[in-house]
Amino acid sequence: MAFHVEGLVAIVVFYLAILAVGIWAAWKTKNTGSEGDRSEAIIVGGRDIGLLVGGFTMTATWVGGGYINGTAEAVYVPDYGLAWAQAPIGYSLSLILGGLFFAKPMRSKGYVTMLDPFQQLYGKRMGGLLFIPALMGEMFWAAAIFSALGATISVIIDINVNISVIISALIATMYTLVGGLYSVAYTDVVQLFCIFLGLWISVPFAMSHPAVTDIGLTAVHQVYQAPWLGSINSLDIYTWLDNFFLLTLGGIPWQAYFQRVLSSSSATYAQVLSFLAAFGCLVMAIPAVLIGAIGASTAWNQTDYGVPDPKSKKEADMILPIVLQYLCPVYISFFGLGAVSAAVMSSADSSILSASSMFARNIYQLSFRQNASDREIVWVMRITVLLFGASATAMALLASSVYGLWYLSSDLVYIIIFPQLLCVLFIKGTNTYGAIAGYLFGLVLRITGGEPYLYLQPLIFYPGWYQDDNNLYIQRFPFKTLAMLTSFFTNVAVSYLAKYLFESGTLPPKLDFLDAVVARYSREHMDKATLVKSDNIVLNELAPVNPRHSLTLSSTFTNKEAFNYVDSSPELSNTEDN
Repeated sequence: MAFHVEGLVAIVVFYLAILAVGIWAAWKTKNTGSEGDRSEAIIVGGRDIGLLVGGFTMTATWVGGGYINGTAEAVYVPDYGLAWAQAPIGYSLSLILGGLFFAKPMRSKGYVTMLDPFQQLYGKRMGGLLFIPALMGEMFWAAAIFSALGATISVIIDINVNISVIISALIATMYTLVGGLYSVAYTDVVQLFCIFLGLWISVPFAMSHPAVTDIGLTAVHQVYQAPWLGSINSLDIYTWLDNFFLLTLGGIPWQAYFQRVLSSSSATYAQVLSFLAAFGCLVMAIPAVLIGAIGASTAWNQTDYGVPDPKSKKEADMILPIVLQYLCPVYISFFGLGAVSAAVMSSADSSILSASSMFARNIYQLSFRQNASDREIVWVMRITVLLFGASATAMALLASSVYGLWYLSSDLVYIIIFPQLLCVLFIKGTNTYGAIAGYLFGLVLRITGGEPYLYLQPLIFYPGWYQDDNNLYIQRFPFKTLAMLTSFFTNVAVSYLAKYLFESGTLPPKLDFLDAVVARYSREHMDKATLVKSDNIVLNELAPVNPRHSLTLSSTFTNKEAFNYVDSSPELSNTEDN
């Protein structure tokens, strides 16, 4: 391919537009709220995100490069097809479930990040442990976005993929660095509009290309490759279900999602935003599915792409930009590719901001520097945005499949964080001992099940395993869901066992080294990890309850359920009422 000046101009124009919106949003952030809560304004946008912007930004959190390119890739690859393109349905259902069951309790309690309830109930140590899979999930997700974005740009202007990944990451990191959630949210509006317009304009032109056979025919008949509708063999049904539950339930406990939930103006708005985003995800998947089907219905030897076809050249992950480049007129191709290349940053920036928000608040501030100033927290967030952006870029340069990174990004979140979130929000009586046991059991079962994408051989061979052509062991058994359920039930069982042993006197209080049972139900002490603002109460191991603080607790958040096990007293009653 030759160097395309028009494509470069298109990308520059769209990038400048995105950057301008991001800088404007950063200026808006500086003029929002007081100087004392600047860090919270960066994380949750002052909690005044409306329905319009909120609906766009929550949709764009999922609908990015990984979503669009990955869906088109799954439909195009002969061994998969539409039957295995689970992300549109899976993530839409995850948003619906999130809106029905999780958005309201999280927003109504005024949390700032997803890890807040864990630190409130289980303590700062457990919050630090849960930060690890949360961080890895966000980084895998951002890496998938950068990988897809780099592949798109390399098709447009025929430059090295590594260079395009680095440039794209720098742009996304730059406006996230200066503006926080406001920049991410408002650029999401522009980016989602670009995706919608760019893809839908391109689809009719690609379909009408002479080399493309009717996609209705190729959906059920083999023409150039197997039908793009795909099929699910009886032997693979459990693998399909395992992946589906992973996407659906594993799509809920993400800081990128809860950041939008917690930034909405009310709990009801948070639920409505989730439902709007679920609808938006389905709508935005349609052109990606059609482009994947077009790629499977094209005689590539009749196009400028030539032979062999993309899947034979191992370029299946670039099928979306390839279709736009070779099956559309030049002016449509460059507009569509330029828009998409700028728009697919809409998920990467969210993940980078989410990771830095959790680190700055839950690790740096609440675990190590409770008295840190707001200015200090803001600078910590800026530094971690740069570090996490660089880490995601490095992973993107080593990626081999967009869809592979996609599944990995939900894996650890599904198995470790989702059962913990269920327990902390809906199961009364769970404690730190159960949380640690569930964490370890889930992690061990997941690692011992192996991972082909990481060339990690299994230690436990479940029924139905087989060895593929690359000598990799593939598990058909739904061991990921088994690991998630084991983590959940272990958490509940160990928590209640520990509670019984300490409360019955079987174990002396001095053995409660995590202060998870004895100290938690003491009348004289507040939960050690009650999350409060640093100007109200200093977060110490066992901060004593002081009635004079009750007047200012309304500006903080406290999980009242944590006091359900304490006998009512005037001090605690007054504190909760306020």
